[in-house]
Amino acid sequence: MIESATTRAETGSSLLGDQKAMEAGEGKERFLRQRQVFIFFVLLGIAQAASEPRHYSVAEETESGSFVANLLKDLGLEVNELAARGARVISKGKKTRLHFDRQTGDLLLNEKLDREELCGLAEPCVLPFQVLLENPLQFFQAALRIRDINDHSPVFLDKEIILKISESVTPGTTFLIERAQDLDVGSNSLQSYTVSPSSHFHLKLQDSPDGILPQLVLDKTLDREEQAEIRLTLTALDGGTPPRTGTALVRIEVLDINDNAPEFAKQFYKVQVQENSPIGFPVVIVSASDLDIGTYGEISYVFSQASEDIRKTFQINAKSGELFLTQKLDFESTQTYTLNVQATDGGGLSGSCVVFVQVMDLNDNPPELTMSTFIDHIPENLEETIIAVFRVSDPDSGDNGRIMCSIENNLPFVLKPSVENFYTLLSKGALDRESQAEYNITITVTDLGTPRLKTQHNLTVTVSDVNDNAPTFSQTSYTLRVRENNSPALHIGSVSATDRDSGANAQVTYSLLPPHDPQLPLGSLVSINADNGQLFALRSLDFEALQVFEFRVGAADRGSPALSSQALVRVLVADANDNAPFVLYPLQNGSAPCTELVPRAAEAGYLVAKVVAVDGDSGQNAWLSYQLLKATEPGLFGVWAHNGEVRTARPLSERDAVQHRLLVLVRDHGEPPLSASVTLHVLLVDGFSQPYLPLPDAAAAEARADPLTVYLVVALASVSSLFLFSVLVFVAVRLCRRSRAASGGGCSVPEGPFPGHLVDVSGAGTLSHSYQYEVCLTGGSGTNEFKFLKPILPSFLALGEERISEANPSFRDNFEFN
Repeated sequence: MIESATTRAETGSSLLGDQKAMEAGEGKERFLRQRQVFIFFVLLGIAQAASEPRHYSVAEETESGSFVANLLKDLGLEVNELAARGARVISKGKKTRLHFDRQTGDLLLNEKLDREELCGLAEPCVLPFQVLLENPLQFFQAALRIRDINDHSPVFLDKEIILKISESVTPGTTFLIERAQDLDVGSNSLQSYTVSPSSHFHLKLQDSPDGILPQLVLDKTLDREEQAEIRLTLTALDGGTPPRTGTALVRIEVLDINDNAPEFAKQFYKVQVQENSPIGFPVVIVSASDLDIGTYGEISYVFSQASEDIRKTFQINAKSGELFLTQKLDFESTQTYTLNVQATDGGGLSGSCVVFVQVMDLNDNPPELTMSTFIDHIPENLEETIIAVFRVSDPDSGDNGRIMCSIENNLPFVLKPSVENFYTLLSKGALDRESQAEYNITITVTDLGTPRLKTQHNLTVTVSDVNDNAPTFSQTSYTLRVRENNSPALHIGSVSATDRDSGANAQVTYSLLPPHDPQLPLGSLVSINADNGQLFALRSLDFEALQVFEFRVGAADRGSPALSSQALVRVLVADANDNAPFVLYPLQNGSAPCTELVPRAAEAGYLVAKVVAVDGDSGQNAWLSYQLLKATEPGLFGVWAHNGEVRTARPLSERDAVQHRLLVLVRDHGEPPLSASVTLHVLLVDGFSQPYLPLPDAAAAEARADPLTVYLVVALASVSSLFLFSVLVFVAVRLCRRSRAASGGGCSVPEGPFPGHLVDVSGAGTLSHSYQYEVCLTGGSGTNEFKFLKPILPSFLALGEERISEANPSFRDNFEFN
């Protein structure tokens, strides 16, 4: 029993040892398994740690080449391993903004980084990049955060904000004003607003999803009669150090009486619109109500604080409040729009709401031109005439949606843009139809995409005529010549005027204007054809009565108002040879002939007499020449052709006849020439005391009968009369002295066959000297004696003038007696 017990004890001990050994082996195996799991999790953590990106940061606008971080520790490499493993930095995009230095393991900036350009308003702004190890291939993810700096100031889109507020607005009313924009983010973004002190307003800031909204709160009731306008300075401040600011002028116009402002049904509208929605697509209808009635209850809707992009994309119906698209939306350009809609009643009160438009993604096209107004006929001479009003649009985004509108530079037109992509085509200045009557205009609308797309629109503009040109005469003055004695209704000439206008404005009507001289009977002298300007003489003209006359001719167009001009017409009446020469001396009035006495002692060239004649014509028709046609004794006397002087051609002799009859012809130079003749009686005497012989006719008969007897009779009469002549001279001298003593002196002229004649041959017509004679003869039947020969003042001029006036009345005006 003891053995068996011992055996059982040994057997139990051995079993217990084996069991312990087995337990030890299982524990060791369990430990190995746990270590493997631990190593697996460690390796997994290392792999996860390697896959998570490393984060670095740098401030924007840091200079190129600046240090960012050393990557050796993060990569777990030594400096000498970088080149061997081909370490380099890779980032998205074509630009390489980071540089990895393999010599030091430093990560450097390759260029200045602008956070606003890279990320816009997104925060944080992260630039992901990878570190590539080529041998063996291994990637390390990393990200560079660009920290914002305060490099942008707040900016108001409108430098002047106009608020129209009624004086009846109660204190506490708020007015939404334009928000400033700041491209910075975080603490550097727009943080606050201030306004200049005012007794009427204070500034209230309200938080919104888009930032702080500035509102003016009315503190004190406005009084338009006290102050019609209030000016405040609104200042926007960002959170930078030091803070940057931007200012805008808030001009408040106080309106009269309106005590209820419009109120929107909702203060916030949120809508979603597909980006391919057509132009004109209704986005939403905002609705506001006003408790007022009449004009103050009429509400109009407008955008408030709308950016240029919003104004180009949306339009609101001012009456219905319907918001619709004016161009297609582009998700890639803008994902959301925040529109502030202001409802204003007729009294100037307003309420506002916010419309948040979320653009649902979609896509594109070329520029479009929509003509709203086109006037193809414009009058000339108007300044800045509107030719056309049109709108251009492009549904693309970015540069592809930016539009340029242009026309040719050599045209007198200009394009002026207005809101909502509307353009107005205007003339640069007044157009002149007479210079160019038609213009072809090509409007080119081009976007800025690549490649550029363009649309062209052709317009033809016609310049209509305005009566801006008065008729113009071909000459400022016309000289017409018409020969006297013309037939009535004779065409004497024409005037011509042209007008650069067209149509009725260019139709010219001619007329005679009232003469300056009221004495001129213009209506009875000439007439004018109103249609063609032909002038006609209404009656026969007489040069001796009217040599020249002037009048004005008017030319008027048929425009409204009519324009006119005038020209001077001068009519010269050409002389016709219709007046024969008229002899003034010797008189040819049918009375006893005048005898010229010539002493026998006269030498050659002795002036016997001067034939005086005039001609009522003028010019060549009045040039007179004198010619001796017939003489009792040819060769004894001669007549000077130019002045009519009758002179002896040779010395006289005793053999020359006592009495001579000379026939002198006076001729003008007209075509045909006219003439007159005069008979001159010449008596040769030995002295002025020789008694007068018988009358020329009887003496001529006796001379023809017996010349010798005549000589004897003359000789005897001379001798026998010598004594009588001396007595008569003595008696005459005594009588003259007595007469002078009694009445101042004078010489009596007794009547007889040779009455005393007083002859004045003045320098009229072709005469150049004056000759005056007084012949006094004593009375008797046939033996009268010459008393004396002396120059005196003329006494026959009155008779000559009367004779001339009877012969031709026009001579009185053209010939002046001295």
